[in-house]
Amino acid sequence: MVRYSLWLLLAVALPASAAHYLPPPDFIRTPPAARAQPADFTCPAAPAPFRGELVFRSKYEGSDVARATLNKEALAAYRQATRNITATQKRVTALAARYGKAGDKRVADCLVSTLYAWAVQDALTSTTTSHTGKAVRKWALASFSSAWLQLQFAPGLPLNGNPQATEVERWLSALATLTVSDWADLPREKINNHSYWAASALMTTAVVTGREDLFNRAVAILRTALSQVDENGFLPNELKRKSRALAYHDYALQPLVTLVRFAKANQVRITPEENRAFARLVARVRSGKADPAAFREKTGSEQEPFTPSPRPSP
Repeated sequence: MVRYSLWLLLAVALPASAAHYLPPPDFIRTPPAARAQPADFTCPAAPAPFRGELVFRSKYEGSDVARATLNKEALAAYRQATRNITATQKRVTALAARYGKAGDKRVADCLVSTLYAWAVQDALTSTTTSHTGKAVRKWALASFSSAWLQLQFAPGLPLNGNPQATEVERWLSALATLTVSDWADLPREKINNHSYWAASALMTTAVVTGREDLFNRAVAILRTALSQVDENGFLPNELKRKSRALAYHDYALQPLVTLVRFAKANQVRITPEENRAFARLVARVRSGKADPAAFREKTGSEQEPFTPSPRPSP
């Protein structure tokens, strides 16, 4: 209880845009009180902002309805086209982690300047998109907002007084608005891992910006996802992936864990039925990793071996 009171006091001290919602208390990496003198640090130039159309090839291009057959040529093209986006995601995530370890303000300023360089160019805001392009936008937003939270709620408040912070938060809010539009009004049979990742991006951005509409949209998608879990812990729309059903159950679970944690941190009531559905899904994924027989039986397909990844290409 004391721990949470401290977090509430911290929220009051933050800019108004951040005070409306809170991340889970253990989401923020806290630098140790006593730390060694930081090593020399130089912030390299940010990767060039991506301002083009968000139209990319999918690594499953040419596959059947299960979208389980890898197209290596399309994957190579996708990686080449999105290299600056991926590099920026990795960079801000690494900078946020480094700041959490040492609390070096130079690292925080580097993270801010990296995102500022993209914000002033309105990167990733094209409305000309493919399905893969929409996926890339929400993955990027999830990375950027999660990294930003590490600074926004960090002890010492490294964003205070930084004139670039307001522009970054404006841009993150704009990306969130586009992400809402990208994944809105889907029929239930089309709501799958992509919607869950979009909701995770919206949730973290809601905490960054204080936007109630983003928070409520994220919670609504979470409730839809939990209502999709069947009595045996399967997600029917991920079973459609046939030989990759286990991999995509694991992939779908990751943003749902984030959503549940953030919802509970902000006193959203998860009903007993929803908690049971979540527990069934977690148990099904865990057991599937140990023995994929249930997924093989359910889909009629041998399951592809996979290495869990936070944001595999679409």
